[in-house]
Amino acid sequence: MLDSLQFDLDAYLRRIGWEGERRADAATLRGVHLAHLRALPFENLDALRRRAPSLDPADLMAKLVHSRRGGYCYEHNTLFARALEALGFRVTLLAARVALGADNIASRPRTHMALLAEVPGEPRPYLADVGFGAIGSLLEPVPLLADVEFAGAGRRHRLVHVPHDGPLEMWLLQAHAPGKDDWIGQYAFTLEPFEKPDFDVINWHVATNPRSPFTQRPYLQHLSSTRHLLLDGRLLRETHPDGTVTEREVTGEAEARQLLDEEFGITAPQEMTLLTG
Repeated sequence: MLDSLQFDLDAYLRRIGWEGERRADAATLRGVHLAHLRALPFENLDALRRRAPSLDPADLMAKLVHSRRGGYCYEHNTLFARALEALGFRVTLLAARVALGADNIASRPRTHMALLAEVPGEPRPYLADVGFGAIGSLLEPVPLLADVEFAGAGRRHRLVHVPHDGPLEMWLLQAHAPGKDDWIGQYAFTLEPFEKPDFDVINWHVATNPRSPFTQRPYLQHLSSTRHLLLDGRLLRETHPDGTVTEREVTGEAEARQLLDEEFGITAPQEMTLLTG
């Protein structure tokens, strides 16, 4: 169990706008999951400055709950895990290999944090993840069940088993591409539990390694009921539920800061440069 000291459930739920039940059931799990995603943006501004963001509860509360900031997977899912535990769920931290864009899953290290949430009285745990910064991310948790399609908040997902060398089953989360008949792998994981010290090391590596994609360019996303907004370097991409995409280039630093403020709900540190090159 994660240390819940310095975590304020009331403040967290106010931040994400959740006014529903505070029960350890599937409906609450799905609702809080979606509310978190729509309220708290994904962003890598600390890693862009080669600084590993703190995963301590007080620092996560200060940054994601009490400030106009977001975070990346370790921050989001660590915070969400504390919220789930405060609501009465049992949570296991998982480490996943990002399959998106990979020819060989085994070539990718385990750098993504996901969660397994147990709902009292239900036979299967749920895969929950509020920190995967991609258009194929889960909007609602899905039961840990292979070869079954799940539709949640307008996105379609399924879990499948994939072969690998090891004693534990390898699960692969797939997302359905809107307007196509393709299932795209997002990330693969086993059910081996990981602990906070494991992610302290992974977090430092991803945030400071000059070869990490998160240290190269700004990467931010904001989700609403009508669009997924992504800033990837200078490219601003808006994707709608029907798969329609519009793109344009952000022309300069002033425009980038205005976008972060008005569209992503983020106040960027004054001392940093968002766009380079």
